[in-house]
Parts: sequence; C-alpha cells; structure tokens
Amino acid sequence: MEYISTNRVARKMSARLLLNNLSKFIFLLATFFGIFVLGVLIYRVVSQGIGWLNVDFLTGRLSTQADRAGIMGAILGTFWLMMVVVPVTMFLGIGTAIYLELYAKKGRLQSFIQTNISNLAGVPSIVYGILGLTVFVRTLDFGNIVLAGGLTMSLLILPIVIVVSQEALRSVPQHLSEASYGMGATKWQTIQKVILPVALPGILTGAILSLSRAIGETAPLVVIGIPALLLPFPGSILDKFTVLPMQIYYWTLDSSLMAEYANLAAATIIVLLVALLILNSTAIIIRNKFQKRY
Repeated sequence: MEYISTNRVARKMSARLLLNNLSKFIFLLATFFGIFVLGVLIYRVVSQGIGWLNVDFLTGRLSTQADRAGIMGAILGTFWLMMVVVPVTMFLGIGTAIYLELYAKKGRLQSFIQTNISNLAGVPSIVYGILGLTVFVRTLDFGNIVLAGGLTMSLLILPIVIVVSQEALRSVPQHLSEASYGMGATKWQTIQKVILPVALPGILTGAILSLSRAIGETAPLVVIGIPALLLPFPGSILDKFTVLPMQIYYWTLDSSLMAEYANLAAATIIVLLVALLILNSTAIIIRNKFQKRY
C-alpha cells in the first residue's frame, strides 16, 4: 500500500510539473507573439514614415499637396487640448479622490458614488463624445473649439484619475497619519504634509498615463466634429483646432485616394509615439524619484 501511495504521489508531481512547464511555454509564446506583432507594426510605421519626417513637415501647415503638408497645426491643437485637460482633470480628479477617501462618511451614498465612478472608467470613449456633443457643443453652444474638446476628453479620463488617486491614497501607511494627528496636526495639515506627499508618486503616475490616453483618443473628437481641414494655427482655447490622432485618422482614410497620405499618416504616428513615450517615461521617472524619497 505504501508503494502504491508513493507511486501515486510521484505521478501527481510529474503531472503538475508537466502542466507547469506547459503553462510557462504558452505564456512565453504569448509574450513573444505580442512582441513580434508590436515589432512588425513599429517597423511598418517607421519604414513608411521616417523619410517624410523633416523640419518642414513638423512646422508646416496642412496642405492638399502631400509633399507640402505639415502637422504644426495638429501639434499646437494637441498642446492647447492638454492645457484644458490637465488642470481640469488634476483638480477635479484628485480633489474628488481626497473627498471620497478621506472626508466622505462610509455608507450607501458613498458606496453608490464609488461604484458609479468605477463603472464610468470602463465606458467606451465614443459615449463621452456623444455626451460632449450634447452638453458642450450644442447645449452650451461652444462649438467644436479647444475648450469643448478639452472638457470632453477630461470627462473621458476623469474616472480613471479618481480611481487611481484613491488607490494611491489607500496605500499610505495608516501609522503616518496617526502620528501626525498625535502631534496635534489638523486633518487638512495631515493630508497636505503627510498623506499627499507619500501618495504623490502613484497619483502622478496614474494621471500622466491617463493623459497619454487622452492624447491618443480619436472617437470622442470625431463625434463632436473636430475637423482636419486647412485651419489657421490655434492660439487659445477658444479657437477651432485639430489634433495628431485626428490627422492620422483622416490621412489614413484619404490614403485610398492618394498613396502618399499613408506615408504622411505614418510620419504623424511616429511623432505621436514619441510624445507618448516621453509622457510615459516622465511617469516612470517621477515614480522612481518619489519612491526613493518616501
């Protein structure tokens, strides 16, 4: 009986080791497949667009002639869009997270609000475009200007910033705030001097990654009617504008009429990828810097 029991245990161990090795192989294969697809996409984009990248392309205006087209208007439009999105999202997002996590009483109302915010984080982006079209473009009669686009994109990423900020606030060790209260500090002093500095790496990392999503979104802007025409350069949040993803979208559509537009779209994708890489790298640097400090 002892021999049979030992043999059974050995077979189970062999089966588990086989399953473990098979799982590792499948996960490794999935990883390499993802890297391969990403590499093919990057190679395709770079090979098509790198030859079109030059100073004239980066500083020029939009043109119906492919060899004269530039994206400075789209770059400035993206910049002005972020001038609206950043303050609105950071102020409302972090402020809401602080209230829900540190001030609001735990109960049905707080749970209801928390559940709806979490659900809003998963709503498709085109729904926010419809909301922005209804509220900002038509009801408030802003039209398709930077302010309307910025507020629409702020609605898109606001739930994400709130959820990420709450998680960062929850991660602060409780003994730090208790020590602050024990030394006579008020609640706001504790939040300002103790909790926020410790939670700042997580908050900023999540906020910057959310802003990266806002920069790359197209669907909400298509819904509110952002054009990709020969517009003047935007100079304020009250001007009409276009952004890099919109320019990529329209040039991709027009590539069926003129093959050169595909190269222009690829070159614009490179510029957008560089901008996103800079933002994501900034998030990593900020996180590492504050983690070492606290």
